[in-house]
Amino acid sequence: MSEKAVSTAGMITVRPIQFGSDEHALEVELRTKVLRTPLGLTFSEEELARESSDFHFGAFCPELIGCLILTPKTRSILKMRQVAVDFASQGLGAGKLLVAFSEVFARGEGFTEMELSARMNAVPFYLGLGYVASGEDFMEVGIPHRKLTKRI
Repeated sequence: MSEKAVSTAGMITVRPIQFGSDEHALEVELRTKVLRTPLGLTFSEEELARESSDFHFGAFCPELIGCLILTPKTRSILKMRQVAVDFASQGLGAGKLLVAFSEVFARGEGFTEMELSARMNAVPFYLGLGYVASGEDFMEVGIPHRKLTKRI
């Protein structure tokens, strides 16, 4: 992944995060704060170690305010996961920038489809970005989710 792969909109910059770097440690802190702590959960070392070959991205303004991970499922499908934007920065467009950046990156790497499991309160966000909901609601980390996909 090129360190030159950067997208900027206004004051928010999206760029790759190197696994194991100081920025990655900040990413894990942000994901814990936004996605895990409200559910009374933490990350295990094993969970984090499994992410070493995933693609990590961050939104910076200038500090890290958002992140997401792309995990290859097949040669053509990526799973978007762990999308998080700091509570104080929600509504600034960081989430949309992260998703758009990840889609451009995915196409450049030869992937043709993105899938994700969205918490129910996030489903409208993804629908607005062209994702299509499929299947029944299901439980993940103790709360309802919905599967969404998009051809990219």
